[in-house]
Amino acid sequence: MMAAIRLRGSIKVGKAILDTMRILKLDRVNTLSIVDDSPSVKGMIKKVENFITWGEISEDAAKKLGGKKVVRLHPLRGGMRSVKKKYPKGDLGYRGAGINELIEKMIQ
Repeated sequence: MMAAIRLRGSIKVGKAILDTMRILKLDRVNTLSIVDDSPSVKGMIKKVENFITWGEISEDAAKKLGGKKVVRLHPLRGGMRSVKKKYPKGDLGYRGAGINELIEKMIQ
């Protein structure tokens, strides 16, 4: 299972990208969606990688979400480093297991 969090808005974004985010259930900023780790989902994530961050979610983090597949999260306290640069310099892109730490910070 993978978790994807939308970090950027939809101003001047193409229809194809908006449709892909809608399929992933990432309709709003700071929305988390738990998705399967299949090739088709990876392709969709690759298409919208400039707007989201993603990684493998742990069972503990999934339990803290209450078993829900789509969750609205709080904005990160202290703000993000950059929603225009890739992880680790910024916040976009693949985080691996580091997504669990971000989820923990955004739940509270």
